[in-house]
Amino acid sequence: MTTRSLDMPALDRDNPFAAPSALPYGLPDFAAIRDEHYLPAFEVGMAQERAEVEAIATDPNPPGEDNTLLALERSGRLLHRVSMVFYNRTSSDSTAFLDELEEKVAPLLSAHHDAIYLDRRLYDRLEALHAAVSSGLVELAGDTAWLLHTLRQDFVRAGVATGEEVQAELREINARITTLESTFGRLLLADTNAAAVLVQDVAELDGLPADAIAAARQAAADRGHAAGYLIELMLFSQQPVLASLRDRDLRRRVHEASVTRGGHGGEHDTRATLLELARLRARRARLLGFDHHAAFVAADSTAKTTAAVDEMLGRLAPAAAANARREAADLEQALQADLPGATLEPWDWSFYAERVRQERYALDDTLLRPYLELERVVQDGVFDAATRLYGVRFTHRPDLVGYHPDVRVYEVHDADGGEVGLFLADWFTRESKRGGAWMNNLVDQNHLLAERPVVVNNLNIPKPPAGEPALLSWDEVITLFHEFGHALHGLFSDVRLASQSGTEVPRDFVEYPSQVNEMWAWDPGVLARFAVHHVTGEPMPVEWVRTMIASRQYNEGFSTTEYLAAALLDQAWHQLDPDQVPTDVSEVEAFERRALAAAGVDVPAVLPRYRTTYFNHAFGGGYSAAYYSYIWSEVLDADTVEWFAENGGLRGENGAAFRERLLARGGSVDVMEAFRDLRGRDPVIAPLLARRGLAG
Repeated sequence: MTTRSLDMPALDRDNPFAAPSALPYGLPDFAAIRDEHYLPAFEVGMAQERAEVEAIATDPNPPGEDNTLLALERSGRLLHRVSMVFYNRTSSDSTAFLDELEEKVAPLLSAHHDAIYLDRRLYDRLEALHAAVSSGLVELAGDTAWLLHTLRQDFVRAGVATGEEVQAELREINARITTLESTFGRLLLADTNAAAVLVQDVAELDGLPADAIAAARQAAADRGHAAGYLIELMLFSQQPVLASLRDRDLRRRVHEASVTRGGHGGEHDTRATLLELARLRARRARLLGFDHHAAFVAADSTAKTTAAVDEMLGRLAPAAAANARREAADLEQALQADLPGATLEPWDWSFYAERVRQERYALDDTLLRPYLELERVVQDGVFDAATRLYGVRFTHRPDLVGYHPDVRVYEVHDADGGEVGLFLADWFTRESKRGGAWMNNLVDQNHLLAERPVVVNNLNIPKPPAGEPALLSWDEVITLFHEFGHALHGLFSDVRLASQSGTEVPRDFVEYPSQVNEMWAWDPGVLARFAVHHVTGEPMPVEWVRTMIASRQYNEGFSTTEYLAAALLDQAWHQLDPDQVPTDVSEVEAFERRALAAAGVDVPAVLPRYRTTYFNHAFGGGYSAAYYSYIWSEVLDADTVEWFAENGGLRGENGAAFRERLLARGGSVDVMEAFRDLRGRDPVIAPLLARRGLAG
């Protein structure tokens, strides 16, 4: 590539983002980063990338791999550094200052993205390079050939082929959409914090285990309450405490606090924001030649069409809803044994499902908690399974500082001692952290810039008082394994280009490796190592383990229906024309009700996992019209679990194959080709249907 002089703006050298971090693996220097460092880094980072891209666009030499594709890969490194840290902070440990800054920066970044992807000069270079490759004049490596393919798609999807008037409208829409998405997340976090239920009388908490009561007392103290117990809300509709609370009125209060978030008026109401988002997304899709936003999203996924998505969801919904209705009848009988003539309500489901499960399987979920201590589950479960399967080892690095005191940093090595990367664990809930669980990258693995991965897992486990153990529910154990599956996808990446690293894959594929990793929580050999009483050291009784495994399909009708209801609701909002989107916030609930009824998942006492007003995946995050991805990925996951079983399960040879053929390749190839390379064929749905109890 010809070296050209660039008029490159520079960032103050005292700013920690000015150069790559000198810490091990490029871990951001969180001890040095202050809030005031972000905005200058964003501004200079955007200016630097614009200068770098301008040099590419005006290069007089014919476009090739190095002066176009790899030059684009090398561009924007300062902006990338600050973005990775900033957006991890705003989701994990935000402040009012950072919230305001995010809303300020969002439209600037949108305009910056549009300036690149609507640049006809860049697109013309990509088209010329494509023509040269097609004619045999230029030969590309496999990863850069795939990069060229995806970049050409990205430019077209951004609207580069449209006219100036359309592009001008797209720029306005994109800027507004990014602002609204940030606003939705901020409003939801604020309302979720405000909706936490304060209980003054500890007697109302009857049924909660002692450690959960202690955590609720600590949460109240942390929020400034001199007395009382605070039940903090998780992101989803059905709150975990509902399985244990015996006080029906308190269950109702917690449930209503959960399901009214964002939709009860006031300063944190999300409805106006989400309606404008739905309308703008629909308008953008039309400008780009798609029927609706869902079609726009599906075209860039492995599903390809909304018809394929609708067919999948429609195939599963009737059987799942029928199962849920049968389960409801059983639970209502149990309820009426306590309250003759009572009707099963949503706040009753988890409590009576747990009671029936105890009767049917003689296993109380509260009995499991003392055997599921967080650190033991992490060390002897999550980490140990990865060691046995992939040979990797995890070493706590207390000398390395995270972005919050709760964050622990681990160095990861291969069996031969080779360096893999860093893993940051941020397990506990706090007021500054959004709900849910997720994985972020802080450094993307890539050989081009010789960078190793630094990845973060975030959960929202209630933090116990100092000196007390954090005891988990079984669902939280599964979440640990799930999110660590994402982490492994990032850690095991072995690609040349950062844009193809690890989880940089289609949205309806990204959940697949993480769902596969859940299987090891259920593996009897793995479970025996981590399910140990935190006081006595006794292993969980073998008969309990057998009962847990035998009861895996219990309540599956509810679980599948609440998930499908949310996925179908996501599609309903995003398959609208712009003029079909409601214009009044009072219409949101009615639209939701009609959509669920039309899909056949309006089962009494079963609400969507996320209702519209707190559906962060759809309106605040990156899963708009893509929440179906979890079940789509589960087809691949269930099929892969069978592959492991066929080949002997937790064996190093299987781990090596899964790592090398699939995890390591990230997005450097067509991901379905990677799946076929592993499985030897296309995926089949039968294992999923059997797992979910939907096989006819």
